[in-house]
Amino acid sequence: MKNTIKSIFPLGFPWQTQDPFLFCAYHYDLYPKGNKEMGPAESLEGRSLGNDFTIKDGWRMYHGKTIPGFPSHPHRGFETITLANKGFCDHSDSLGAAGRFGNGDVQWMTAGAGVQHSEMFPLLNTEQNNPLELFQIWLNLEKANKFVEPHFAMLWSEDIPVLKNDNASIKIIAGTYDDINACKPAPNSWAANPDNEVAIWTLQIDANTKFTLPASKNDISRTLYFYEGDSIEIEETTITPNYGVDLVSNIETIIKTGTKQGHLLLLQGKPINEPVVKHGPFVMNTEGEIRQAMKEYGLTQFGGWPWQYPDNVHQKDKGRFAKFPDGTLIEK
Repeated sequence: MKNTIKSIFPLGFPWQTQDPFLFCAYHYDLYPKGNKEMGPAESLEGRSLGNDFTIKDGWRMYHGKTIPGFPSHPHRGFETITLANKGFCDHSDSLGAAGRFGNGDVQWMTAGAGVQHSEMFPLLNTEQNNPLELFQIWLNLEKANKFVEPHFAMLWSEDIPVLKNDNASIKIIAGTYDDINACKPAPNSWAANPDNEVAIWTLQIDANTKFTLPASKNDISRTLYFYEGDSIEIEETTITPNYGVDLVSNIETIIKTGTKQGHLLLLQGKPINEPVVKHGPFVMNTEGEIRQAMKEYGLTQFGGWPWQYPDNVHQKDKGRFAKFPDGTLIEK
């Protein structure tokens, strides 16, 4: 039997990723009741507001000062894929697009040539707590697509395929599982070409059972993140929560769960194998392109910011919705 484990590593903030992925952050915050401004109905004293990444009382404000989240900031050269498992995220961007999504929805944004956006976490419940569980994944763009027009898409939870078998539930955000295809990815994405075998799946595996992760066609990057449960076992190696596993992709992997249901995220894809130069929110191929991105953002602000506030949130009574740059509005 071949060993499918290449390495096991602890999960920090953000999580370690492999090409074609650049970044993966897991946000789990037990927010309290909200106030009328959709911020926490609790004192913010003792927090480093504007840069609050330390868990205090079970939650963080991140870059928000009254509402938790990430006020307007630029991106260029990659894609953001945001999985909102619990709670809500309010999106606004320099294209004029906007949305409120959560409770299983996914937002897929291609930054391409450049876009500003904000991602705020409105605390809509005033009578009960507002737990948030959210992943943000950065997927690189190949050099040929670094400067494509920005693109904004919403994958509603009702439309995302979920395969349930006897002991597991597999949510297929990108890629194909058991001949079931995910929703169509962004048109210029590395995930748009099936040959790249990009997969983003969340797995919930029942306690005291086995689950077989299928082999990929080719030997590509595959990382499994174990973030909730008590233990899993792969090839007689016990892995505890908050650890990731770099796997050989083209061999089946058998996962055994412990006494609690196991919650895992899988990121997989053929590496782009191009130079990667990062500077904060810009990911390009050369230092010169980074300097160009900084200069252009300084001159153009990537189209400017059409919203009144950098930490824009939508009306409190607004449901889930997506407003696209062409004015199309979808309400759920």
